[in-house]
Amino acid sequence: MRQRGSSSKLQVLNTALMTAPSPLDLGEARRDGEFWGRLVESAVGAHLLNTATGTQVEVFYWRERNREVDFVLRAGKRVVAIEVKSGRKRGMLPGLEAFSKAFRPHRLLLVGAQGIPLEEFLLEPAAAWVEA
Repeated sequence: MRQRGSSSKLQVLNTALMTAPSPLDLGEARRDGEFWGRLVESAVGAHLLNTATGTQVEVFYWRERNREVDFVLRAGKRVVAIEVKSGRKRGMLPGLEAFSKAFRPHRLLLVGAQGIPLEEFLLEPAAAWVEA
């Protein structure tokens, strides 16, 4: 993968930093699709970064033009692309398609939305997804 000075993706390591100032309770947060989507994606990112610390796993964000992949894990030559979808519909995943064509990753993962359930994904450290 090329690395260059493109725009960064802000990632909180503790999602309480997002929820504490919010006036929404859990039910309201779930009904607010945009807020819930950011919260779920941030929870996945925080989990990946926190569980990758001190391991061989590196965590990246990939974007090229209008295509993006939420998270990319790399350990040695193994690369895993992860897309997070908090809604019920899977929809199209143009970022994963473009990334797959460009880099031929070991695995493509969809978390949520008919993919790996969020609760199941959060039970495994980042290394488990790269090694599997």
